[in-house]
Amino acid sequence: MGDREIPAINRRIKEIRLALHLSQAKFSSMIAMPSSGYLSRIETAEKVVNDRLVKLVCGAFSVNETYLRYGEGEMFTEIPDEKFMNLVHNFKSLPPKYQEFLFKMFDMFLKMRDE
Repeated sequence: MGDREIPAINRRIKEIRLALHLSQAKFSSMIAMPSSGYLSRIETAEKVVNDRLVKLVCGAFSVNETYLRYGEGEMFTEIPDEKFMNLVHNFKSLPPKYQEFLFKMFDMFLKMRDE
């Protein structure tokens, strides 16, 4: 990396990960990032933070997009729920056929609840 300064948005990605007490591997897997090595390259500014990554991080971890992009406002839009984050992580690790099954079961549950 040399003497180049790391862009603020890249530093904020790392700050968010550390605030969530997540390893690079866990953080990466929770947003379906190819590998923790990719995240490492983001954090060291070897890779550029693109809009897709911003949306993934904000959606998965309830991050304030204005904070992530510009450093303004609160880091989180709401305090992340650890149980929910674990549920999302486990769901994403399932094969698509099991994910689809769970979607159907959840839909059935919601219909039963509304009756």
